[in-house]
Amino acid sequence: MIGEGLSRTDGPLKVTGRALYSAERREMGEPLHGFILGAAIGQGRVASIDTSRAEAMAGVRLVWTHRNAPPQAAIIPKSDILDVKPQLTTDRIAHYGAPVAFVVADTFEQARAAAAAIDVSYDAAPGAFVLDEASVAPEWHDESRVGDLDAAMASSDATVDAVYATPYHFSQPMELHACIADWRNGHLTLHIASQMVAQLADAVADTILIGRDCVTVDSRFVGGGFGAKIALHAEAILSALATRQLNRPVQLVLTRRQGFTVVGHRPASISRVRLAASRDGRLTGIGHDANIQVSPEGNWKEGVATVARALYAAPHRLTRTRHSTLDTGVCEPVRGPGEVPGLMVFESAMDELAEKLGIDPLELRIRNDTAIDPEKNRPLSGRRLVECLREGAARFGWDQRPTRPASRLDGRWLIGYGVGSSIRGHYQTTAEARVRLEPDGQVIVQTDMTDIGTGTYTIAAQVAAAALGVPVAQVRVELARSNLPRGNGAGGSWGSGNTSVSIDRACQGLKEKIGQVAGIGYNDLFAEVRRHFPAGLEAVGTTLGMDDEPSYDNFSIFTYGATFTEVGVDVMTGETRIRRMLGVFSAGRILNAKTARSQLIGGMIWGISAALHEAAHVDPRNGAWVNGDFAEYLVPTHADVPQIDAIALDDFDGAANHLGAKGIGELGSGGTAGSVANAVYNATGVRVRDFPITISKLLPGLPKI
Repeated sequence: MIGEGLSRTDGPLKVTGRALYSAERREMGEPLHGFILGAAIGQGRVASIDTSRAEAMAGVRLVWTHRNAPPQAAIIPKSDILDVKPQLTTDRIAHYGAPVAFVVADTFEQARAAAAAIDVSYDAAPGAFVLDEASVAPEWHDESRVGDLDAAMASSDATVDAVYATPYHFSQPMELHACIADWRNGHLTLHIASQMVAQLADAVADTILIGRDCVTVDSRFVGGGFGAKIALHAEAILSALATRQLNRPVQLVLTRRQGFTVVGHRPASISRVRLAASRDGRLTGIGHDANIQVSPEGNWKEGVATVARALYAAPHRLTRTRHSTLDTGVCEPVRGPGEVPGLMVFESAMDELAEKLGIDPLELRIRNDTAIDPEKNRPLSGRRLVECLREGAARFGWDQRPTRPASRLDGRWLIGYGVGSSIRGHYQTTAEARVRLEPDGQVIVQTDMTDIGTGTYTIAAQVAAAALGVPVAQVRVELARSNLPRGNGAGGSWGSGNTSVSIDRACQGLKEKIGQVAGIGYNDLFAEVRRHFPAGLEAVGTTLGMDDEPSYDNFSIFTYGATFTEVGVDVMTGETRIRRMLGVFSAGRILNAKTARSQLIGGMIWGISAALHEAAHVDPRNGAWVNGDFAEYLVPTHADVPQIDAIALDDFDGAANHLGAKGIGELGSGGTAGSVANAVYNATGVRVRDFPITISKLLPGLPKI
């Protein structure tokens, strides 16, 4: 049962429109509607604000500013993404688009019109909005040093010392950030698009100054998250406060543009990558210095420089980070945080080194494989990177790669091949799940883990069915309510793996309880339940955090992959097109082959996006996002991805957990962007180090054919 490629159990609900997302829930009755007015400056304060016109408009129930918003917890400087997030408690403007007023009205249109009628004047102040060497702090953070990198760079046969830049990214899930808050009998219920419900409930309760047992968060269906729905944002707090004051349900859905201002982003980064190697292609030195944007409002720091620490062997190593504090808004996790920008630039540098050495880029990666974590000096559990590279090369036809850049032409299209390695840490967090056996034969699985489109409902049913020896159809899975056993949500690629371990342990606990009264030779599970437990039987399974599991002290546990890309670049216009792409991955035991392939392909598409399409551009005058909409913030469409496939190796990593499974959600994206960049160079001979790779960056260097 585990590993079988079952179709999603929630699929029929979704394709028939019966799966209700947060803004569609109506069991509480018809809600009122809220709308946020955002600041029109990037730094400064509100000098004056006149809400009289808005308050007099039809249907308006409430207008709040910093002058009359309800009491809330104090602002925490440099707060965590799930710390308290008070709203409208100060006249200070921290970033462009930050909420300065909130309106609730009978309809969305009335609330939006009233917000537009509010007259605000500002005292603008200078802000820091540009990531460059002038903005960087001198201190190094998260430094890891082994040996002497400078000596290796000075004495090696071939070196790379290059600077790369990656832009701001936004998650932008299809489902908008939405919440319906309902206050009844002293209890707050939030129907909200969230990736981590228990943590969100804690943060909301702390922010609006009520007890944790007075809050229930329900995120039954979530239309994508990609990191953006982990943190606490304004839609939860403002709707919660409003329903408590008005005693009516209040719905607040952020607009697509507000998804660029009220929600956080992936920081931009500037990296210096240094590589040194002997003539035979053995790496002697690895260095990655990253300058990343951080926010004065939050403490999120993108791990750009850390991602290659366990990727390749080298005796001399130095990786470290410096921070540039900018007023461009809050930094938050976005689709493969650290790996997407970090591996994109590092795997590009590996190709630059391969060219200097005159070695095939695939062979260079294979020669520098390692079974031991080069910095922690312990075994790399489940290390199958070389198998991913070799299997992918054989299936892709890597031996047909043009050996000389800009040497293959198909009509007016220059053709190139590229490869990139992926690595992603497997993180084990605490998680609980409850499994109940009903006398009528039904199995009920309960955990607050969310399904953000990744297939959790299906995987949870498969794991329980396999453990108990029952058909999947007998299993009912209840997820994503904060009054269910606490997991650690969907994020960091740990959700399904940790939840599955907890579910399996709960099932084993049930069988042990039955065995204690029925003996070990019973044949009919539910007959024994009816005989000995007529009211039903339940058990809770727990997954320990990695700090409490000895395996994580004895092994470094990662997932691995290799992506192969063929591109065509129009020699006349510089237009780049993906022609085909293949990824081969090693991620332990696969829980559902169908949903896993879907996840890996989705990650690969985000790799394409990072390499060729995606960048948010900031106005240096005020910190506004100048392309903060889907017309100009580009992501791949179907036409951009004509032929793509992902293969997961048959695998089992017992060091990760007793099921042998590891997370895959972000693995597909990591090295994929580097493979695209390397393919573009192979096609054109133009190396772009400032991502994304656009026509304007390619066109001046294209060969004259």
